[in-house]
Amino acid sequence: MPESLQSEPTAEAVDPRILRSRRMLMEALGSLLNRKEFEDISVQEIVDEATLNRATFYLHYPDKNALLQAMTAARFRDLIARRGLSFTDCDGALRAIALGVCDYLAETTGCPSQLAKMPLEGSIIPVVEVVFQEGAAHHPAPPDVDQALLGTTAAWAIFGAARRWLQTPGRVSAEEMAAKIEEMVKPIFLSASH
Repeated sequence: MPESLQSEPTAEAVDPRILRSRRMLMEALGSLLNRKEFEDISVQEIVDEATLNRATFYLHYPDKNALLQAMTAARFRDLIARRGLSFTDCDGALRAIALGVCDYLAETTGCPSQLAKMPLEGSIIPVVEVVFQEGAAHHPAPPDVDQALLGTTAAWAIFGAARRWLQTPGRVSAEEMAAKIEEMVKPIFLSASH
């Protein structure tokens, strides 16, 4: 299924200078989010906090939204890795993604930063959509199926269910919820393959 969470590293992805710059930019944005609203943070403030220049920023990201997206994707990958989940095949991938979203929402809501106040759907749903699009590249659908729409539908369904889970007092464990989400979302994919 989704290769983005376990893909082979490219030369660019392992160059220590590139990794260092990206890490510094993400850490700078994270630090600024503890003090300011995302909308009020400028690219200049991010690069000043990271002690880098604007050219370096734009070498890696087209804008601060792309940086936020990269930061979200990195956190999501870390959560998946911490759980020891793998995407070597489709079996269990949907449950692993649902579990990752549950973990992401639980951790983000618990953090004392501006990130907890941001609309979470804007940060995690695009990441999950990309995961599904990359998985779909390995599983061709019938010509009448819009795979991007399928990924968006599944991403929103997972996010909505995970958000509802998070807001439920006395909720079940994240693992139990991920199994329920898998059970409800899997038919979306099965109906598209016919």
